[in-house]
Amino acid sequence: MAERIKCLIIGSGPAGYTAAIYAARADMKPVMYTGMQMGGQLTTTTEVDNYPGYPNGTDGTAMMNDLQKQAERFGTEVRFGMVTKVELSDEVGGIHKLIVDETIEIEAETVIISTGATAKYLGLESEQRLIGGGVSACATCDGFFYKGQDVIVVGAGDTAAEEATYLANICNKVTMLVRKDTMRASKAMQHRVNKTANIEVLYNSELDEVLGESVVEGARVIHNKTNEKHDIAITGVFIAIGHKPNSDLFKGVLDMDDVGYLITKGKSTKTNMPGVFAAGDIQDKEYRQAVTAAGTGCMAALDAERYLGALK
Repeated sequence: MAERIKCLIIGSGPAGYTAAIYAARADMKPVMYTGMQMGGQLTTTTEVDNYPGYPNGTDGTAMMNDLQKQAERFGTEVRFGMVTKVELSDEVGGIHKLIVDETIEIEAETVIISTGATAKYLGLESEQRLIGGGVSACATCDGFFYKGQDVIVVGAGDTAAEEATYLANICNKVTMLVRKDTMRASKAMQHRVNKTANIEVLYNSELDEVLGESVVEGARVIHNKTNEKHDIAITGVFIAIGHKPNSDLFKGVLDMDDVGYLITKGKSTKTNMPGVFAAGDIQDKEYRQAVTAAGTGCMAALDAERYLGALK
């Protein structure tokens, strides 16, 4: 027999936990399946200084633990597991069928998807080892910690250009590593980079290794035409080669853009399926901040509550 749930939340980042808090307070008895990374991307961030309510800052894992405890205090049931199959109903008031960990059958009246997006990394051993120790995929999240210091940005698109110009306002010097002999960012963004005095662009250049044991102390750069290597003394490495929305489960079922971000209707969190809502980075490729994700989590819970209320 499949378990019947009023509100199922998929994903355990700021969007998912905020949705859970609001859904639980609305007596929707939410059940959350966390996914394989409990707490989401924020647990890879050591320090969080820009989330309201923490005057002295906190770290990502501690913040997600706080959100989990708050959600559970109101009655959210948090379960470790991964939704592996979905069969969503296109009828108003229809029941959505989901499979967890290939075996557990769930029937849900509403579904809130907050599976997030995963930052793309280069895959270097030194890069992975120093995530949280000077390697970051979010300049607006972590740039403040490198005020007055020298950093590098890896990437050639609009995101990389935006990250570099943002960091240039904070840091002493920003070095951009561009793999080809031209940037693929828009002309407007390229002009902005070129007009910023403390940004240096190294073309045909790739990150070969991040230097340092526990924190970033430098970067080894390789010129991919000559194979010459040289070291740069920096304290921060910002990887800006894009994000992959965690939406594979919903391909062919929910409307999404050409990258895979779920499309929501207007200013709501409604997807093209009635009773299915999307919150956080899975539907937001513009801001990707914990506080904006939390805001859409609140919206999703309110949208779900109103949806169920209209059925009565």
